Amino acid sequence: MAERMLKFVGTPQAMPDKRPASERRRDFDEIYQAYATEKAAEQAARCSQCGVPFCQVHCPLHNNIPDWLKLTAEGRLDEAYELSSATNNFPEICGRICPQDRLCEGNCVIEKGFEAVTIGSVEKYITDTAWQRGWVKPIVPRRERPESIGIVGAGPAGLAAAEQLRRKGYQVAIYDRYDRVGGLLIYGIPNFKLEKEIVQRREKLLRDSKVTFHLNCEVGRDVTMDELRARHAAVLIATGVYKARDIQAPGVGLPGIAPALDYLTASNRHGLGDKVAGFESGALDAKGKNVVVIGGGDTAMDCVRTAVRQGAKSVKCLYRRDRTNMPGSQREVKHAEEEGVEFVWLSAPQAFLGKEKVSHVRSVRIHLGMPDASGRQTPQEIPNSHVNIEADLVLKALGFDPEDMQAMFATPDLGVTGWGTLKIDWRSMMTNLDGVFAAGDIVRGASLVVWAVRDGRDAAERIHGYLTTKAQAAHKIAAE
Repeated sequence: MAERMLKFVGTPQAMPDKRPASERRRDFDEIYQAYATEKAAEQAARCSQCGVPFCQVHCPLHNNIPDWLKLTAEGRLDEAYELSSATNNFPEICGRICPQDRLCEGNCVIEKGFEAVTIGSVEKYITDTAWQRGWVKPIVPRRERPESIGIVGAGPAGLAAAEQLRRKGYQVAIYDRYDRVGGLLIYGIPNFKLEKEIVQRREKLLRDSKVTFHLNCEVGRDVTMDELRARHAAVLIATGVYKARDIQAPGVGLPGIAPALDYLTASNRHGLGDKVAGFESGALDAKGKNVVVIGGGDTAMDCVRTAVRQGAKSVKCLYRRDRTNMPGSQREVKHAEEEGVEFVWLSAPQAFLGKEKVSHVRSVRIHLGMPDASGRQTPQEIPNSHVNIEADLVLKALGFDPEDMQAMFATPDLGVTGWGTLKIDWRSMMTNLDGVFAAGDIVRGASLVVWAVRDGRDAAERIHGYLTTKAQAAHKIAAE
């Protein structure tokens, strides 16, 4: 069926239909419509089936992208789903929120001149179709194992590890301090990128697969690490990083200045029907306000686009570098601009002005100097270039650091790095505590969901290897 492929020369790239900006500004629904079956097959057929698939190489999960594109082009969607889900626990989530322009699609060899294959949209289409047709089934292991695994954190790393371990027959219990499953997937990412039902159906699938959840359960407060270690044959810490980085500037403590995650969590909780004090009081609601978001990553993009939908009077994004050097997805920037967000490039906050609450951000213009050790140009302030930007709500989206894990878990002997992340043996993924493993952002620092899934899958394999070796050693001793 090779004649079905290599259509990129005569078939232009076509994303699924995108709702007009004027319409999507008014709601939190996803901005892209679903592919029609024939359109998905047509776009999948643009794949050149190249000898060295850079899309696969640059995917953290090394998904078999050319193979499931070919199967989609041939109408063999059930096989495409089986292949896609073999390497990715949440393909429909990654298809929605992965920065494909920086990963798979950005490395497609036909991108220059012909535009990349729309890999993310096809991936989303395959798995959404699988859910609609009932192909996604609860896990039934070939045999049940007696060992129990405790996982701390119900985010993407913890959930991916839980699914992989359950497939091997282990008894899995997940502990999370929040009242819902999903971590940042449920509280940090807005609906217009990832509708909450998508995460909730994954939760139901894991529950139907006999994974146990202990929600509103904080390790160090409701249960100790020692208790978890006694209760389970192995423990995986996959808590993520939530501590917001701050700005050292005069006036930063004024009312009306908030961390990005507090704002996004309030918005998502409100959308889920919760009563949120910060939202009900208006402190974390952008309606009718001049909003300034500081930062250039994907979290900043989530903030500006949420503020637009809440009915902000104006939304500006301050970033100290230029468009080319921003860490966030260029596709997200384009969506934000379409929706009315103003980007103030090469600008950084110097002070926050106001009496009772913030009224202006004093910004300074930036010149990009010589590259630093990382290769990025160093931002340098331009003297006497100050501008006061009107602001009723300022959101700090400067990234995240780990919390004090030793104090949080009340485990002072838990090894941490100089960055505050958990220290592990990278071959075994085990911490300095026997049988306690760690994966995801709490090890690598704030990163992408797809990397968390990869780390969770790897940790599940290491835990399986650890327990298998331990069982073999015990059997050998007993035989002697």
